[in-house]
Amino acid sequence: MTDQIQPIILTGDRTTGPLHLGHYAGSLKNRVGLQHTHRQFLLLADTQALTDNAHDPDKVRRNVIEVALDYLAVGIDPALSTICLQSALPALAELSMLYLNFVTVARLERNPTIKDEIQARGFGRDIPAGFLCYPAAQAADITAFKAQVVPVGEDQAPLIEQTNEIVRRINRQVGRDILPEARALIPAIGRLPGVDGKAKMSKSQGNAIPLSASSDDIRDAVHRMYTDPNHLRVSDPGSIEGNVVFMYLDAFDEDPAGVEDLKARYRHGGLGDMAVKRRLEDVLQALLAPIRERRAALARDPEFVLDIVRQGTLKARATTQETLDDVRRALGLFAFDG
Repeated sequence: MTDQIQPIILTGDRTTGPLHLGHYAGSLKNRVGLQHTHRQFLLLADTQALTDNAHDPDKVRRNVIEVALDYLAVGIDPALSTICLQSALPALAELSMLYLNFVTVARLERNPTIKDEIQARGFGRDIPAGFLCYPAAQAADITAFKAQVVPVGEDQAPLIEQTNEIVRRINRQVGRDILPEARALIPAIGRLPGVDGKAKMSKSQGNAIPLSASSDDIRDAVHRMYTDPNHLRVSDPGSIEGNVVFMYLDAFDEDPAGVEDLKARYRHGGLGDMAVKRRLEDVLQALLAPIRERRAALARDPEFVLDIVRQGTLKARATTQETLDDVRRALGLFAFDG
């Protein structure tokens, strides 16, 4: 299948820290498969990371290579997927500025994803302008690659909807479809909770299992996992709903029939938490050991990793500049080449 007939997919991650099991279940595993059927661009979103980390730009810069290492370690092939750096693609910034003329502040503030994130970060009215304008910037990211598919969690779907609103406004303005609308690809597995049972897995909250976790780290995290607080004795019937261990087994155990059998025994009574946790630990150790080993080997040659990002960024720069030129011409803006 050639690039010309492959649908284009854009995905990526903020460079605020190494990736964890939540990222793997929610998107990374799918990306490894999608790279064989799509023309895939992976964006190291360092500009977006600055919208709430401008006080610590070194953190953002440092984690560019950490996220790139995670991509390569899980099986992203740079021969099939283009890994590129957001801040090194100047067309994205210009498209963002152009798109801000096609959306209102009120609409940005109504975006459910942005509203939730503003509340979670406690900004109040002291919202960084770059953060508030993120939907327009994401629209620039998506349309610059003319992506037709964007893998996102369900909570991010409103951002894709707003991207398509901007696309429709621009297409109406110029009288033809110069930009495609994008489809949100939402994974069957919802967001994984943290090991403490909280809704969101986050390294900053200490409730995540990073992809580079050691065998001891994995064991400790599984042993700390939230189960059923009313399951006090092995003989007690236990609840599956809200039980983090079973959520992780559903996400990562490749023997779903075996997991269903465990659930039935747990509900009935006679199966202890530690037995279920041992099963999960075995599953996670088998999953993460080869990822951890590949990551460690790649980390010994950071220049090799940076060169992959550099080459991917040069390729992406040509793609995004072509889109910017198309939009500028369609809007009737002057262009002075050379």
